[in-house]
Amino acid sequence: MALKDKAAKIDLSHIGLSTNSRVQGAKTAIGMHADALFRDEKISAENLALKQKLAEFDGASATRKLDPRRIKPSKWANRNELSYGGAEFAALRQEIESAGGNIQPIKVRPSKSVPGQYELVFGHRRHRACLELGFDVLAVISELDDSELFCQMDRENRARAALSPWEAGMTYAKALDEGLFPSARKLSEAASIDLSQLGKALALARLPADVIAAFPSPLELQYRWATMLTPAIQKDPDLILSRAKALLVSKEKLSATEVLKQLLEGGGTVPPPAIKKVLVKGKDGQVGEIRLDGGKRSAVVTLSNIDPKRFGELEKTIKALLS
Repeated sequence: MALKDKAAKIDLSHIGLSTNSRVQGAKTAIGMHADALFRDEKISAENLALKQKLAEFDGASATRKLDPRRIKPSKWANRNELSYGGAEFAALRQEIESAGGNIQPIKVRPSKSVPGQYELVFGHRRHRACLELGFDVLAVISELDDSELFCQMDRENRARAALSPWEAGMTYAKALDEGLFPSARKLSEAASIDLSQLGKALALARLPADVIAAFPSPLELQYRWATMLTPAIQKDPDLILSRAKALLVSKEKLSATEVLKQLLEGGGTVPPPAIKKVLVKGKDGQVGEIRLDGGKRSAVVTLSNIDPKRFGELEKTIKALLS
């Protein structure tokens, strides 16, 4: 039997090659090479399709569920405890409870000191809600240094439930005081904060403790108030502080706006600074009365039975006091 006839009887079906007359050439070396090229092209096309699918996820961060008890606030945490007691937080907590967990993940970084624990970057309210509800919290884990953590935390808060002006000011003041940024301008550039707004926030944070305490809540302070309170304190700190202390002991409940007005203008039911009287008697029957009014920042001096020859001395003394 001819070699050609023998080859035609070989069963190639187990290796995926057809024996019909159309692809008989596949049994030859050239045919098998062409078939291999076809398979390679098919695999390449599949690989390309898979790469295109993967490209859709390029830059995406993987999330995982974490026990919220293993997550601690960072040293740069900027949410005041009062932020967790209002209606807004209650609504967020209810939403997370209804969904069975937080849909929007928080962000954490691995703890540098305690293995298996994490430090919050942003999502403090979502973390607190899950902690209170006993839910695992959906989180993105990322390695960040302190300045990166601070900037991401600040941007996230401004994009979502913005910090109150006072909270923002305290956060920025801490970052500067601890040397995280060398200057307010560098902080402004790194965190994309308006420099003027940053200055007002820092001014609120630098207000005296008694002035802050005079308000119903520091969270009610507004940025523009810094431009009113700071100059008033610089001009007459004793007067503003005396008004703040009077407000602290007052039983009247005032709004934040009313407190601001009392601090700047005085009056109302808050007792004004007491008028001090000083009486002076001379050895030859001279009588002097000095009335010191802190509220009006005035002093009234009344003298009687004074030798006119000494009027020059009196005039010189008053001029010296006013110079």
